[in-house]
Amino acid sequence: MTPPAGSIPVTVLVVAKAPVPGLAKTRLAATLGEQVAADIAAAALLDTLDAVAQTPVAHRVVAMTGDLDQASCARRIRDALAEFTVIDQRGDGFAERLANAHADAAAVTSSQPVLQIGMDTPQVRPDLLADCARTLLDVPALLGMARDGGWWVLGVADPLTAECLRDVPMSQPDTGAVTLAALKHTGVSVHLVEELHDVDTVGDISPVRAACLSSSRFAQVTQGF
Repeated sequence: MTPPAGSIPVTVLVVAKAPVPGLAKTRLAATLGEQVAADIAAAALLDTLDAVAQTPVAHRVVAMTGDLDQASCARRIRDALAEFTVIDQRGDGFAERLANAHADAAAVTSSQPVLQIGMDTPQVRPDLLADCARTLLDVPALLGMARDGGWWVLGVADPLTAECLRDVPMSQPDTGAVTLAALKHTGVSVHLVEELHDVDTVGDISPVRAACLSSSRFAQVTQGF
């Protein structure tokens, strides 16, 4: 696919999991039920895909895992994915899948800088992603911390830099700090960008919804929580 004229020469990579009831957002499911948690995850993914689709970058890639046929909002997700190059996640643990996703995204987009996000920050806006992409043209790496101690965005000018993720314990209170240290250990400087709140528990819903547009799917599906 030929990049649009004037686009930022960066690949935005979304690492996503099919929102299948019973498998998606298990910490939310423990309180709200499996179907509600899957519906929230689907809304967050769709809002994220919308934001990325509106970001003026050269390439948009989704690294997907899980059975979309069993997912909440499966048809809408498939329709949204038509705007993306979709690749399968590969690897045993999440850290390995992240590192592989960076390598695979680079392989299908001529090794452009890769800006990677997940599906837990539905409040993310195209202008913020575009700012991050432009910044990545001038720095070797950037990182945006999440308020739970993780991170919500990682950008690397050289996709090989993401190999350091293989040794980072994921989904831990210090994942952000350990990722930052691992990046610096490769010898690159790391530019920190805006911190965001991501969605893992019921307590995260309200602050994330407050940062979303009122028209967003996440804001609509989480009314009353």
